[in-house]
Amino acid sequence: MHPQPPTSASSAASRRAFLKTAAGTATAASLAWPARTEAATKKPPVIDTHMHVWADDPKRFPYAYPYSSDFKDPKDPGTLEMLMADMDANGQTHCILVQVIFHGWDNAYMAYCVKQEPKRLRAHGLIDPTDPNVADKLEYWVTEHGLHGMRFSAIYYRDGRHGGDEWITSKAHDAAWKKAAELKAAFNFFIATQQLPKLEKMVQRHPEVRITIDHMSQAKLGDKDPMPEFKKLLAMSKYPNVWVKISELTLVSKSGQYPFRDAWPWVRRLYDAFGPDRLLWGTGYPGAARAAYKRPTLEMEIDLIREEIPFFTTEDREKILGRNAAYLWRIDDA
Repeated sequence: MHPQPPTSASSAASRRAFLKTAAGTATAASLAWPARTEAATKKPPVIDTHMHVWADDPKRFPYAYPYSSDFKDPKDPGTLEMLMADMDANGQTHCILVQVIFHGWDNAYMAYCVKQEPKRLRAHGLIDPTDPNVADKLEYWVTEHGLHGMRFSAIYYRDGRHGGDEWITSKAHDAAWKKAAELKAAFNFFIATQQLPKLEKMVQRHPEVRITIDHMSQAKLGDKDPMPEFKKLLAMSKYPNVWVKISELTLVSKSGQYPFRDAWPWVRRLYDAFGPDRLLWGTGYPGAARAAYKRPTLEMEIDLIREEIPFFTTEDREKILGRNAAYLWRIDDA
């Protein structure tokens, strides 16, 4: 949380306490992230911050969906090779992979992908969030397999499902957040708006950990009045270590129809709250898998930010399409 100055000008003790808190927050932020610099003459990167890929070799990279025993193997491919071809055909420079739930807690395919394309890819894995050794698992995947962070899918645990979501604020996760700060790893949260107050507690405790909220927190923009829940997402804007992905508008918007004009007023609210520096662009699936999952093409997804949404400036578009992600994930060649 941003420290607030004391209300009484005569309160020297309060002022000293405020300055000490502010200095501590600034120190934590400086340790977590490098200074933000962007060369105006350098071609802006295009970085998809939310990409699922899955292997077509289940013997080497088995499917292990954790939430159902009757899971059927995906019928449509979504491989690394499909992703790289799609990126190259559309001028996309980099990508942040996010472990698909098909492979469960085994992030071996993520590690494989990053090793194949270390300059262009970053990757977040999945850890069973109820595992008491979650911090150790984070360290294992980051230090031994080159991952850059983890995704926690709190949304699967809302309303008491799968044992509930109390793990979000647990001691085990405090240890994981501390480990993330040590490793300079980032977390992304697939989380419902009703769960954001729990996430907020952790953000307050660990201001040095970089957090991204997936898919506008799955806000139900088709509800009669989305605002009460949406305000919980807007409230996260006061924390400088929190970013939001403008992604999955196919599911989040009321219409589900590209270019999702009915969602633009809600994107505008995020823009006004978080500013252009903390919005990220993401899509979801590679190549032909986009059509299989009824998502727009990559060209359309890029144009959504670059051409369609009317209130972004040219500089905003460059930030949202890539510069912000390059800063957040320390992509030095972007």
